[in-house]
Amino acid sequence: MKAMRSSAILFVGLLILTACQSAGSSSPSAAGSAAAGASAGASAAAAPVCEGTTSGYIKKVCDAGKLRVSTDPAYPPQSQLKPDGTFEGFDIDVANEIGKRLGVAVEFETPDFAEVVAGGWADRFDVSVGSVTITTEREAVLDFTKPYYFTPAQMGATTASGITTLDGLAGKTVCVAESTTYQYWLEGTLNLAGDVPAPAAVPAGAKVTTFSTDTECADAIASGRTDFEGWLTSSTTLAAAIKAGAAFVDVGDPVFYEALAVAMDKSAEAHDDLVAEMDRIVQEMHDDGTLTAFSEKWFEGLDLTVAQ
Repeated sequence: MKAMRSSAILFVGLLILTACQSAGSSSPSAAGSAAAGASAGASAAAAPVCEGTTSGYIKKVCDAGKLRVSTDPAYPPQSQLKPDGTFEGFDIDVANEIGKRLGVAVEFETPDFAEVVAGGWADRFDVSVGSVTITTEREAVLDFTKPYYFTPAQMGATTASGITTLDGLAGKTVCVAESTTYQYWLEGTLNLAGDVPAPAAVPAGAKVTTFSTDTECADAIASGRTDFEGWLTSSTTLAAAIKAGAAFVDVGDPVFYEALAVAMDKSAEAHDDLVAEMDRIVQEMHDDGTLTAFSEKWFEGLDLTVAQ
């Protein structure tokens, strides 16, 4: 028994020594993983903003106990209003996470996109997390955070049209959502802000027809309309529609790439702290991997949070 006890003591001592040596000599990759985990954990454990001392517009949000967010009710997989009255999608997850980090509930509003990008919101909502592309014209009426993700603008053609190339849409009609960068590109007025590649040339003589939101283009073809041949939207929205059975095919490469950000009304009173806080939270979500996780969840494993 004494011999067994001595052996046990020796064995425990060896275990402790081994553990100490392992702790002091972790590999670079293991150390990096631990650091990344610690960073994400620290972010997740940070106290919500509204639990601290606030002022200005942020105090207004905290006092109300909610962040009013405009988004699109029919723009899957970014955002979609479900039959039960709840929302789901990438933008919805992003908005809810922003609310969580502030420490308030999120209340979604669904104005027409044209109203959002026109500015002058008259205090109807606080921010837009609705895949708003940063353009030079919009910067005149809206404040933006850094981009939270990037998407290619992809042209589609109806299967009935037989069109397989971008040039095949010359003289044809393309469906888009109203007041979007897709409409601006077709009309030759698109001015993207930031460091993004130059857009492709518009098919000669291409015409435009609009709906209030992107997926109404697919709905129109499904209902039997034949007054347009093309549909320009985000690559993610087009892919989701085709997967769901929409009678479209991809046409050529993306025609441009857009940086999408949280937007705020420039005319809102005393909102500089709101802009700063939204920008900080977006950067924090980039740094701790939250945005990447949301992107991979909703965009079939793709990380669209990094510029292409």
